[in-house]
Amino acid sequence: MTTTTTAYAAPAAKAPLERTTIPRRAVGAHDVLIDIKFSGVCHSDIHQAREGWGQAIFPMVPGHEITGVVSRTGPGVTRHAVGDRVGVGVMVDSCRDCENCRAGLPNYCLNGNVMTYNAVGYDGEPTYGGYSRQIVVDENFVVRIPDNLPLDIAAPLLCAGVTTYSPLRHWNAGPGSRIAVVGMGGLGHLAVKLAHAMGAEVTVLSQSLRKREDGLRLGARHYHATSDPKTFDELKGSFDLILSTVSAPLDLDSYLSLLRTDGALVNVGLPEEPLAVNMFTMVLGRRTLAGSACGSIQETQDMLDLCAAHGLGADIERIDASQINEAFDRVLSSDVRYRFVIDIATL
Repeated sequence: MTTTTTAYAAPAAKAPLERTTIPRRAVGAHDVLIDIKFSGVCHSDIHQAREGWGQAIFPMVPGHEITGVVSRTGPGVTRHAVGDRVGVGVMVDSCRDCENCRAGLPNYCLNGNVMTYNAVGYDGEPTYGGYSRQIVVDENFVVRIPDNLPLDIAAPLLCAGVTTYSPLRHWNAGPGSRIAVVGMGGLGHLAVKLAHAMGAEVTVLSQSLRKREDGLRLGARHYHATSDPKTFDELKGSFDLILSTVSAPLDLDSYLSLLRTDGALVNVGLPEEPLAVNMFTMVLGRRTLAGSACGSIQETQDMLDLCAAHGLGADIERIDASQINEAFDRVLSSDVRYRFVIDIATL
């Protein structure tokens, strides 16, 4: 039998979010019921609530950076127990049968994984996210939050953290590698922390030097303003990997020119408009232009364990649920350092 829970939802595209109630499915054999404590505010929440990425499902309850405590388990659950500190990220299901799912990559499910919100599950029902008091999730899509990670600073790790960790690991960030992070926002500040923890030499490429002190504090060795044309001349051929975390359009040719031979420019930000690239810049330097999605469930757990080992978490500003519409506007104005996190107790 379904239940209801309190949530903040967008009733229509571009409409302010408002307090409401939503249904949650009954706890199935392999489900856990989570009492949500915190939910991060991701830029993608705004893109989707305002239909920046195309037609969406309304009413919409955003939120895919969820931390909380298990309050009930189904009879077949073996991974989690009542009282466990857990997290839920950007997906809550996948087909589990395609080549990628069998390889442990449900984030690249060939039949379509089920997003935590603004999606339709394999049961035909819409999904609702973490701006709510409770959520029911299959145990296989729930991760453990290490005991020494506070739940509030851990919340943004469930999207922003693993979204940057996954390409860093895939492209072998580590001692001896030179990594550039484009953008010092919600994703970028975690990319700096994670790349530094993995042993790489980190450079931040930001529009201005306004956040330079923060970047160096978080682990960057160098910090450059991309608004200065000299930056691209001085850094030409410098990096093994450039991780672009921004949703704004970039001059891809200029950034590709900063790569060494066999280097990769990997996009984790999603601009709303297509970008152009000159193939000569790629071909003549044997450079790669790539993209990377959120990361697998196992990568999410590995990233959380790495953060716990290094004492890392997101730099956050905790807000009450009633401040969510203001927070959306502030994200668009880059007026947060570096991630808003909703205290669900205020919902």
